[in-house]
Amino acid sequence: MKIDPPIWETPFWPEGVAHTVTDYKFPLFKLLDDSAKDYPDNVFTIFNGATRTYAQVKEAADKIANFLADKGIGKDDKIAIFLPNLPQFPEILFGILKAGAVAVTCNPVYTASELQFQLKNSESKMVFCMDHPQFYPNTVKAIEGTNVDTVIVCNIKAYLPTIKAFLGGLLGKIPKADRHEPGHIMYDDILAKASPDPPSVTIDPEQDTALMLYTGGTTGVPKGAELSHTNFTYDLMALNEWCRFVHGEGKPPEKMYSGGFHSILGVLPWYHCFGLTAALLMACTGGSKLICIPDPRAGNPPFTEVLKAVQKYRPTFMSAVPTIFVAFANHALLDQYDLSSFMGCFSGGAPLPPEVCKQFEAKTGSIIFEAWGLTETAPALTVNPTFKETRKIGSVGFPLPDTDIKIMAIEDSTKEMPQGEDGEIVACGPQVMKGYWKRQDANDEVFVQLDGNRYFLTGDIGNIDENGYITITDRKKDMIIVSGFNVYPREIEDILYTHPAVELAAVIGIPDEKSGEKVKAFIQLKKGENTTIQEINDFCKENMTGYKRPKMVEFRDEIPVSNVGKVLRRVLRDAEKNA
Repeated sequence: MKIDPPIWETPFWPEGVAHTVTDYKFPLFKLLDDSAKDYPDNVFTIFNGATRTYAQVKEAADKIANFLADKGIGKDDKIAIFLPNLPQFPEILFGILKAGAVAVTCNPVYTASELQFQLKNSESKMVFCMDHPQFYPNTVKAIEGTNVDTVIVCNIKAYLPTIKAFLGGLLGKIPKADRHEPGHIMYDDILAKASPDPPSVTIDPEQDTALMLYTGGTTGVPKGAELSHTNFTYDLMALNEWCRFVHGEGKPPEKMYSGGFHSILGVLPWYHCFGLTAALLMACTGGSKLICIPDPRAGNPPFTEVLKAVQKYRPTFMSAVPTIFVAFANHALLDQYDLSSFMGCFSGGAPLPPEVCKQFEAKTGSIIFEAWGLTETAPALTVNPTFKETRKIGSVGFPLPDTDIKIMAIEDSTKEMPQGEDGEIVACGPQVMKGYWKRQDANDEVFVQLDGNRYFLTGDIGNIDENGYITITDRKKDMIIVSGFNVYPREIEDILYTHPAVELAAVIGIPDEKSGEKVKAFIQLKKGENTTIQEINDFCKENMTGYKRPKMVEFRDEIPVSNVGKVLRRVLRDAEKNA
């Protein structure tokens, strides 16, 4: 939806960035077709040293689309992808889209029951899964009682360098299931037999669903967000307009999609909207390299394999959540690796503590520009300028071109708040989802008509300052009310992160007879660091006003995080209730 006029009032709008973008209404698979045409020999995926070019990935996607069509799959049929970040993922994704079907991405660490819910709810007819002693048996259990009638099994052997595949097979190090059920199809057999002739399909990019991404699992029953082709292609074109990099000494800043210049570190899971758009699809749009990282925590200590990949493959760009930046900045072996290839990084998924931003940039020489959005918005809504001169740490910047943001009263979504005051952030733009799959009740809760346009109620609380910068204060559901005062966990966490011993912090509200709620802080210390609860209490007394100070502090060996890396306050709240 086009907002008129799409002008954001600020003197700090990035120089040269337009307030509107065009030419984004096309099928999502056109990204692959165009890059394969313009850069057929460019490397698309890198996995354990093995590479696949754009021409090779397109041929595989065309074969998958041909296979699906032969199986009777067509317009709007749902096909599930239950895979980690493997090189088969983009081939399968684009193959599904080329068949006119809808891709349903599934968290690769789901249990059988969690996967079964998603397969059943989405009415998926097929599932692509990994040949693995855990993932494959979970798939076999999960398809019981669903519409899935075809399972395609993906083994990594054919996607490894020849010597690694040989030695891995010889030593039994290549993961595979103990046995395969009769009738299940090997992915490699499809590529060996199918013709690279995709069916002819007619796509309405604004109306046809491209992907169904599940969200809301941390707050209730997951819902399938239906995202159109245009939701993604708009976001990608808007990000290209927004992001400016110097692609060579003495050159002026230019748009990101510059003929395969970049190498993108695929450290976020691609089943999730952030990793999907800001790594896999972004790489494909510019003919750039995509470094496959199936398990970012691999290595001893954890994240060591990621550091090795950065040094070896020299990525220029990374999208990550704050816990990943924390893992980089606090890694015990960080000084042994060269991370100077990074030019820029998106941070999203959760607010980035300013101290973490400063530490990462100091150790890598890169720049982090915080972005904000949701699964329901494909995902980017706002981004900080990509220049240090106008990037504001702690802010999520300005709305992307053609996107409008308003701050509405938390109790009344039709009442706009004065500039500078907190309220619920609502958004309107071409990236906002069609709606939740078969959940009209949920759609009625999250959409509101304002000035004749449909706005999405994001559930995030924030404000707009005098210069137009947007700041996310916290999630609406996480706000704590202490004696009538609003307390935002993020504000307290940001202060705790400035303590030299703190690696991760999470703050929740727990019931209190006197004040209604009181603040409790959970702290994970950096390796080798020691401190006491009294020292933390003294630190809080020095740095925050009385009603914001944690009344309880608990040290944890590990703070729970999601597979994407978000701190799970819900898990901590539930544990407190059941204590």
